[in-house]
Amino acid sequence: MSSEKQFEFTKENIDLYLKEVAKEYRKQAGKKMPAELVLIGGASVLINYGFRNMTTDIDALIQAASAMKEAINHVGDRYGLPSGWLNADFTNTDSYSEKLSQFSVYYKTYANIVTIRTVAAEYLVAMKLRSGREYKSDLSDILGVLAEHEKRGTSITMEQIRKAVTDLYGGWESLPESSQAFIENVMEDGHFEALYEQTTNGEKEVGALLVQFEQNYPSVVTGKNVNEIAGNLQKKTDRASILAKLRERKTKVEEKTPKQGRDDSER
Repeated sequence: MSSEKQFEFTKENIDLYLKEVAKEYRKQAGKKMPAELVLIGGASVLINYGFRNMTTDIDALIQAASAMKEAINHVGDRYGLPSGWLNADFTNTDSYSEKLSQFSVYYKTYANIVTIRTVAAEYLVAMKLRSGREYKSDLSDILGVLAEHEKRGTSITMEQIRKAVTDLYGGWESLPESSQAFIENVMEDGHFEALYEQTTNGEKEVGALLVQFEQNYPSVVTGKNVNEIAGNLQKKTDRASILAKLRERKTKVEEKTPKQGRDDSER
């Protein structure tokens, strides 16, 4: 986390930078060394959906010759991009699975040598559930994906999500309990757009609290404890968690008679 202004990658400039990387890679590796980048996380969301405007870096599974690293650095220097602007650091996190390429979908090919793929929808949801970070965009991204597929008439089912989690991580129990509860509640609720707005507000609030916490207690937050600290900070806010709101809504619905159903104020 950092209070400094971060570079913003958008749907438009991601394509530009990837094309430039492909051209540079071809110069350095030649025409007979094809490469593949599987975009995950925010980059995959930006390319496939319209609810998110930017991401601060491009996470990818990189399958290429060693010249790819130099090509990425060269393009970064040329355009003034931050160090690590395109990286595979996520392979060291819990959301990584060696099966990701198997469940990716084709996006584009640049310079006739670098193929770009993205993560299929339910597998992207599975990855976000595995991370489950309340201070990032994991939960809101899940809701955004669910909402857009519902609009497209290609709704993602709970069965599909469970299969994706199992395919990538071996079983439903591989998810944090908080992520299991989150997806079970939102799928039952079904009001993805409304929940998306609530969740993005909550994520911004927790993110701001984390920045303040780091300023007050330098060097305390680490990759291992950041989720726990974020959760504790969230509990101290006046805003109820998304799960608490869902449970409250469910209780109100259950107290109604079958004839009454839900009124518009609860939708």
